[in-house]
Amino acid sequence: MTIAGIYSFNNGQQEVEATYPELLEEIQQVICSIDASLYKTKESREKTMLGKMLFSPVAINNAFKKAFAEIGEWNPVRVPCLYPKEYYVNQYEPKPLNKGAFREMDFVKDHLGVEVQFGKYAFMVYNVCAKMTIFRNLGHIKCGVEIVPVKAFADAMSSGVSYFEQFVWDLKHRGVSNIDIPVLIIGIDE
Repeated sequence: MTIAGIYSFNNGQQEVEATYPELLEEIQQVICSIDASLYKTKESREKTMLGKMLFSPVAINNAFKKAFAEIGEWNPVRVPCLYPKEYYVNQYEPKPLNKGAFREMDFVKDHLGVEVQFGKYAFMVYNVCAKMTIFRNLGHIKCGVEIVPVKAFADAMSSGVSYFEQFVWDLKHRGVSNIDIPVLIIGIDE
């Protein structure tokens, strides 16, 4: 894969380059080490692309997990969500959760968080504008990196996968809030 775009949200590029130059180099090595052609394994059942071979986001995510594991010390961080009960009204009693609720960041090393996102647009925005702030507030990260496909790459996946250009446009027009953390957005192509 190649790095096709860089966007600095809330001075993310400057912060990551200044504070984590070695880790940024590791992230770049991971991206460039993945051969995207190996993951064009999903046969489309969509009407507009019936039978066309597409990139599998799940397989690409697994390739990132393997590549980060090989470098070492990049680990997911999972935090439990202990939901408050004092906000229910009228003596409402919630049913117990079958599984424990949690939030997870894909990779964290030395307080730098990395999310790889080949999903819907809402997940990209959530990662940068909510999840990374939460993980900073919990003391797990100081700044983040979000890795997303550029439009050309997303077009070779199932419909609905969001992309770098759309994400950057929205972040630029949203602006930066006082609670946002520095995030380097990296757009990748096959």
